[in-house]
Amino acid sequence: MPGIHCPAPPDWRSSVPAARILAGVPLALVILALSGCSSLWDCTDTTAERGEAAVSVQVEDLSGRPLGVTAEVVDWRLEPHPHVPSEGDQVHFRYRFDGAGETSGPAVDACAVDKGRVALGCRTVHSSEAFGPDGALTGDDYLAVEHPEQVAEVLLIPNDQSYQGRTCEQDIKDGGGPHPPEPAGAGDQL
Repeated sequence: MPGIHCPAPPDWRSSVPAARILAGVPLALVILALSGCSSLWDCTDTTAERGEAAVSVQVEDLSGRPLGVTAEVVDWRLEPHPHVPSEGDQVHFRYRFDGAGETSGPAVDACAVDKGRVALGCRTVHSSEAFGPDGALTGDDYLAVEHPEQVAEVLLIPNDQSYQGRTCEQDIKDGGGPHPPEPAGAGDQL
């Protein structure tokens, strides 16, 4: 916080007897709380709501605002993956990001769904892995699904998945804040 100086935590390896340190702990906590320094250790995670999946979406930031980037499934078909043809048909889909930067940009979940819009398989596609001129970046990928014959379409979820950030559980001091929704997976209703 500007204008407030928070004291550094004590060095527990010092030669100060443990009883003296423990006796001062309640007073130190009161001082930190009154000074506003305790808020530095408050850690709160928030998770964005999953947006509406569609063939073409406006990519949204963590607060649900459009980023000025459109992601679209250009086409898809069932065919064996060229590197593992023995595994049978997979969902080969092409996608495009319009308005994204070439080296960094958003990422969205792509899901093959059945007629009831239940996800059969999903993966995150990154605009930085696509290529093309003037901000129209195209790429392609494969989705392995258990029953490819059930695939009705491939949908994109608009939430930007490119920045995950550290959670409070991972880092109580520097974690927390907004996070994208959990990546979509097989069985999710979209």
